[in-house]
Amino acid sequence: MRVALLTREFPPDVYGGAGVHVEYLARELARTEALTVHCWGAERADEHVVGHRAWEALAGSRPHLAALQAMSIDLTMAAGVEGAEVVHSHTWYANFAGHLAKLIHGIPHVATVHSLEPLRPWKAEQLGGGYALSSFCERVSLEAADAVIAVSEGMRRDILASYPAIAPERVAVIYNGIDADQYRPDPGTDVLERHGIDPDRPSVVFVGRITRQKGVPYLLDAALELDPAAQLVLCAGAPDTPEIGAEVEKRVERLRAERGNVIWLDQMLPKPDVIQLLSHATVFACPSIYEPLGIVNLEAMACEAAVVATATGGIVEVVQDGVTGLLVPFDQEPGTIEPRDPAVFARAIAERVNALIVDPERAEAMGKAGRERAVEAFDWSAIAAQTSEVYRSLA
Repeated sequence: MRVALLTREFPPDVYGGAGVHVEYLARELARTEALTVHCWGAERADEHVVGHRAWEALAGSRPHLAALQAMSIDLTMAAGVEGAEVVHSHTWYANFAGHLAKLIHGIPHVATVHSLEPLRPWKAEQLGGGYALSSFCERVSLEAADAVIAVSEGMRRDILASYPAIAPERVAVIYNGIDADQYRPDPGTDVLERHGIDPDRPSVVFVGRITRQKGVPYLLDAALELDPAAQLVLCAGAPDTPEIGAEVEKRVERLRAERGNVIWLDQMLPKPDVIQLLSHATVFACPSIYEPLGIVNLEAMACEAAVVATATGGIVEVVQDGVTGLLVPFDQEPGTIEPRDPAVFARAIAERVNALIVDPERAEAMGKAGRERAVEAFDWSAIAAQTSEVYRSLA
């Protein structure tokens, strides 16, 4: 089947979980489908990957222009998929392109949902009035899509609650996956040594972008109560806004002054470097306050790191409490996704991280159980096969 895959992120420009998903899904789909990927940015060397750029007339740094630039790319993507038999979009950045392609070319539109704009109100901080545009693009596209793929059961519930116009039978659940051959324990220590991390001491590792949903400020508050022997390694960069970047920097400075033993790598590290850091982590910490699945937890588990993560969204479908890690209870303020009591939430993170730091044998057992679960339940070839079945159901 001739499939057009529409995405913002694609190698070498991958910065988040949705980009990781598309990268590996495309690799597997190309084995069975006539696949063309349409993505943002420059042309790639691969003839089956088409890069699209925003209109120059929309150049500028004002927040709302970012949403207009995305819509301009949607227009060129929709024009470029002619000849495809099905179009498959990922995230609001490309959903509208899939919707337009459906209308123009008369082909089915499949949309994979990695997050939902109504549940990310902090995007208004990043996009200004553009948040109304991103919300419009998502709603129109998902409500009209022939099939919607949710990356977890939790995400499926959120989709149906946020967009009641979508018929439940149109929403399928297909999980994110992990390449367990690539993400596997790395016994080397060169990356750790390069960044001043002691491989012989316990470490608590965070990997992710600096964005509201990832909960970095709560982890930094929790770190004030962590066992002082533990190294806190923050692989955190690419802040959504200068404001959230400044907030995290202020908390890191306080942590350094009051506790110390924190290593902040404020950049997005190469994949092999991240794998080595995860491989030597006593605990991988995921303090997200919104996480449809949390592919980074799968990456940590595949590298045999015990996980301490928030019991929210799809995380509870990945991390088995007491088996592959420990889940942190999450009591939300009504009508928001923020914790009802931030201090209680931070304290609960610290308690669970400390429980594993002082019991390294338990942490090691959880890490091994995590890898076993990642290998058995989240294989990309199976996920691609399920996705192909959705395509053929619409033919």
